[in-house]
Amino acid sequence: MNEMSLAELWVAIAFVVFVGILIYAGAHRAIASALDSRGQRISAELEEARRLKEEAQKLVAEFKRKQREAEAEAESIVTAAKAEAERLAAEAKAKLEDFVSRRTKMAEDKIAQAEHQAVADVKAIAAEAAAKAAEVLLGRAATGDVSDRLISHAIGEVRTKLN
Repeated sequence: MNEMSLAELWVAIAFVVFVGILIYAGAHRAIASALDSRGQRISAELEEARRLKEEAQKLVAEFKRKQREAEAEAESIVTAAKAEAERLAAEAKAKLEDFVSRRTKMAEDKIAQAEHQAVADVKAIAAEAAAKAAEVLLGRAATGDVSDRLISHAIGEVRTKLN
């Protein structure tokens, strides 16, 4: 045999002897148990990752639900605020119209009262003028004590009738 084949043969024999020693020493059990424990650890990590993924999906779903609820609540708040603003505007308009109508009524009442007072003042002035005119006319026509009583009585009657 040639030298190269002989070297390969000795390498093959050394490998077989080495593997035999490893098997005899129980290294295959240690390697298998190490591989098994590593497989179990990887399986546990995969299970933990799956559990964390499901938990994350639940949290995302919960946050999306809360976001929808918050948006719906915000929409209802905006709608309620618009309705309240419209109600307040209508109420303010009604109050303003009531205020204007009350002010108009008060102004009309004051005008009517002033007209009534003016008419009464004119009547009083006319009665006073008529009384003075009657006094002057009766004063010229009558003389003495009887004339004074007659004039006073006539003036009183004119004043009461004209007022």
